[in-house]
Amino acid sequence: MKRLLFVTLIAFTAQLFAQDKIPVGTILPVQLNSSLNSNKARAGEQISGRVMQDVPLLGGRKIHAGAKVIGHIVSARAAVDGIMSDLSLQFDTLAMGKQRFTMSTNLRALATMMDVSEAQIPESGPDRGTSENEWTTDQIGGEVVYRGGVVAHGSNIVGSSVLGSGVLVHVSSRPGTKCRGEILGNDRPQALWVFSSDACGLFDLPKLTLAHAGRTDPVGQIKLLSDKGNVRVPGGSGMLLRVNGTTP
Repeated sequence: MKRLLFVTLIAFTAQLFAQDKIPVGTILPVQLNSSLNSNKARAGEQISGRVMQDVPLLGGRKIHAGAKVIGHIVSARAAVDGIMSDLSLQFDTLAMGKQRFTMSTNLRALATMMDVSEAQIPESGPDRGTSENEWTTDQIGGEVVYRGGVVAHGSNIVGSSVLGSGVLVHVSSRPGTKCRGEILGNDRPQALWVFSSDACGLFDLPKLTLAHAGRTDPVGQIKLLSDKGNVRVPGGSGMLLRVNGTTP
């Protein structure tokens, strides 16, 4: 009897643990809280961002908009005497109220604050006479959002608009890039905020190169390079971080 009770307790604990974990492949739409600069950053320095849209999970759970993503600078090298500058960082903690998740993430997409802002303005320009629910906006990556309706990739419907916050779409790969679509059976619609379903890589950051996204060893580390001056990513920039794994 005691053995049966012990085995049942272990199974129940394992089930709770699995429910608390964030499924691999889940994408977090994040806005940087402050700027990154390879000339000023120091190894170990804390960095953070804010989740910008509710992220749906299994069993009706969700990561609420406003949750904090915390990370740190791994290394930084300033541009000196023509040497290419670089900046390595990783985001390894998700804070939701009193809950903390240790996680590993990779970078799917990164865009400037200007891109983020433009994706939230209707195609016709600022219009105070039209309800936001009736706007048509363009996502970073080119897809069109009909607010209160659908998200279109050309003539194909890829998801739906979420009023006041973003979109829910099925992630897809983009031909000619290393970015993947749905992985490990995680085929639920993802919260991509202002990004297209196939948004991948760097947007409007012509001086930067994504040398390492964090998918392979060293897993979780993101490395940016610049061959013209220092690596600079302005505060307010938007990111799509994809979860490699988590531990509650």
